[in-house]
Amino acid sequence: MATGAEEPTLTVDELAARAGVTVRTVRFYSTRGLLPPPVIGPRRVGRYGHDHLSRLALIEELQHQGMTLAAIERYLEQLPPDLSAHDLAIHRALVASWAPDSAEDATRAELERRAGRALTGQDIARLAAMGVLERAEPVDGSYRVDPGLLRLGVELLGVPIAHETILAARTVLLEHSRSAAQELTRLFRDEVWEPYRERESDPEHVAAMKSLSAHMQPMVLQALVTAFQRSLKEELRAAFTAE
Repeated sequence: MATGAEEPTLTVDELAARAGVTVRTVRFYSTRGLLPPPVIGPRRVGRYGHDHLSRLALIEELQHQGMTLAAIERYLEQLPPDLSAHDLAIHRALVASWAPDSAEDATRAELERRAGRALTGQDIARLAAMGVLERAEPVDGSYRVDPGLLRLGVELLGVPIAHETILAARTVLLEHSRSAAQELTRLFRDEVWEPYRERESDPEHVAAMKSLSAHMQPMVLQALVTAFQRSLKEELRAAFTAE
């Protein structure tokens, strides 16, 4: 059952169109238990919400990264059952970031179709400020879009935050994420890579190092996102519940 604040309003056809998949795919994921059942409305018509849309987008992204359905099932089972559409969008952005370059070209019409709504000039500017998109070169009316961030960015358009605040927040995130990346890289280099170089002749150690290198980025990203979400909740709770 959807857990978002908004009532489920999408039919299965509308859900499939918004997600860019077929109705058959939606039904298949539902039978595998990857999608929660819809809310049954009048005339026994199933209705889907933003939670379903975000979960469907996450499943598609996991498949895009080469994960099997069995692996996707295990991944989803590890997620808290009460994740909101917003949290699922964050997870999808995290998964999409594993790819070296996930940007795609899209026309204004394609962008609005994937966003599920019309976009004003101010909306485009806000999405650009969040790093979700930028105008393609040469300028031909199309955009370079990060599909992993698009749905999350569109959700944030409804949040009453000034354009300048978004830019300031992005600057803070970039500065601190770069600092964390530098410290983690230094730690990996000094504590893992250097000892490895001293044992390059050990075949088992070489195999273990290759496996660690292949999984390091997604593991670190998951750890960072989890730690940041917890810290942010604690800080917001302290800031807005203080006397």
